[in-house]
Amino acid sequence: MTRKECVRRILGEFNAQPQHDSATAWAPANIALCKYWGKRNSELYLPQTSSLSVSLGDLGTQTTLSIASDCDMVVLNGHKVEPENAFARRLSAYLDLFRGDKPIFFHIDTANTVPTAAGLASSASGFAALVLALQSLYGWSLDGCHLSILARLGSGSACRSIYHGFVEWQAGIADDGFDSYAEPLPETWPDLRVGILTLSTAEKPIGSRQAMQHTLETSTLYRAWPQQVESDLPLLRRAIAERDLHLLGQTAENNALAMHATLLAARPAILYWLPESVQSIRTIHDLRKQGAAVYLTMDAGPNVKLLFEKNDVECIRERFPKVAIVSPFA
Repeated sequence: MTRKECVRRILGEFNAQPQHDSATAWAPANIALCKYWGKRNSELYLPQTSSLSVSLGDLGTQTTLSIASDCDMVVLNGHKVEPENAFARRLSAYLDLFRGDKPIFFHIDTANTVPTAAGLASSASGFAALVLALQSLYGWSLDGCHLSILARLGSGSACRSIYHGFVEWQAGIADDGFDSYAEPLPETWPDLRVGILTLSTAEKPIGSRQAMQHTLETSTLYRAWPQQVESDLPLLRRAIAERDLHLLGQTAENNALAMHATLLAARPAILYWLPESVQSIRTIHDLRKQGAAVYLTMDAGPNVKLLFEKNDVECIRERFPKVAIVSPFA
C-alpha cells in the first residue's frame, strides 16, 4: 500500500473539496520516554517497535492553512521558505496526498515554539498541526485513530502529537499499517515537570530519518533494541499508573542512552552529543547523588530533557539557570 492509497482509504467517504478558505490548528511537541527508532516500512512510516511519549504543555506548533491561487507557499516562523528548500518540498509532497483530482494549492503559515530540526520534535508537532488544520479546512469528522494515522504519514512521531499527555504509539503488525496509531493514556501527573536544556538550535548534521535507517542497517547493537523496548514499555506504564518518578525516570533514561548507543555502534558512528550534553548528563547524575530525584532523556540531537517533580523545581533552576520548565498537565 502507498501513502496515497492509505489516505484514499481513510477519506473515501468525505468531501474531497475544502469547505472553508482557511483553518488554524495547534499541536503539542512530545518527548518520547520510550523511543521510536527504526521503521519496518519506510513508505508508510511503520515502526519496528511501539513507543510512549509525554506532550510538552504549551510548546508545539500552530499552523494556518489557506487556499492559494497558483502554487504552494510556506511561511515558517514569519519567514517565507523558498520552494526548493527541503522543508517546503517535504510539506508540498505531503499535501499532494490530499489535493484530490482538481489542482489545488495551499498557503502554509506555521510557527514553532520549539527549534526546528534541533532534536526537539518540531516535525512531530508540525505535521500533527497540519493534519488538524486539514480536518478543519475540509470539514472531515475523523476520529483520533485516523487522524493519528494521517499524521504518521508525514512524520512518525507526529501520530503521538495529535493528543496531549501520555501517549502510546502501537507498532502494529498489519502490512497496511491500519493497526499502527497512537492512543492517549488515561493517567495524568500534575506534579510532573519536564526541563528543556537547549544546548544548540543548529540544524542537526544528519536528520533523524536518515540516522534511523543507517542505524538499523549497520549497528550491531540494533538487534537488541526491540528487546529493550519490550522490557521498558510495561515499566513505563506501571510508573505512570503509580506516579513512580524513580521508575519512570530510570526507565526513560536507560531507554534514551540505549538508543544513542545504537547510534554510536553504527558504521560510521553517529554522535549527536556536544561537550555541553556530556556535562549536563554528569550534572544530573551528581544531583541524584545529592538526593535530587531528577532524570534525563534525549532524542536524536544534543539537547537534554530533564524529568523531575514540582518539589525539585528550585533545585533544578539553581543548577541549570537557563532551563525551560514545562508542566505537561497544567
